[in-house]
Amino acid sequence: MAGQFVAVAKAADIAEGQFKVVDVKGKRLLICHANGGWYAVDDTCTHDDGPLGDGWLDGTTIECPRHGARFDVKTGKVVCLPAAVPINSYAVKVDGVQVLVNLDEVIQKNAQ
Repeated sequence: MAGQFVAVAKAADIAEGQFKVVDVKGKRLLICHANGGWYAVDDTCTHDDGPLGDGWLDGTTIECPRHGARFDVKTGKVVCLPAAVPINSYAVKVDGVQVLVNLDEVIQKNAQ
C-alpha cells in the first residue's frame, strides 16, 4: 500500500447516517458514516463540479443538490444520472477515536 493514513476527523463527530466535509492535503473530501461503515469520497460532482457536501446522504448514496446525480460512497460509482463519471473513493480506517484516510489508495477512479 502506497502512502500513509492521515487523521481527518474524530469518529464521535460524525453520527451514523451523516457526513462531514474535510480538507486533506489540498483536497476536499466527504467523510461518510453510513450503514455501519466509514467512507471517504471527493466532494465534487463529476457532472458539473458542484459540492456534494451540500447534498444528502441516503444509506450509502450521496446526492448532488444541483441536478440530482447520485454516487455510491463505498465505491464512487454513479448510481443516477446526469453524472456519467464516478467520483474517487479512498481507503478509510478508524483507529481508536480518529477517522483516517489514505489519499494514495483510491478504491474507484474514473472507471465504471
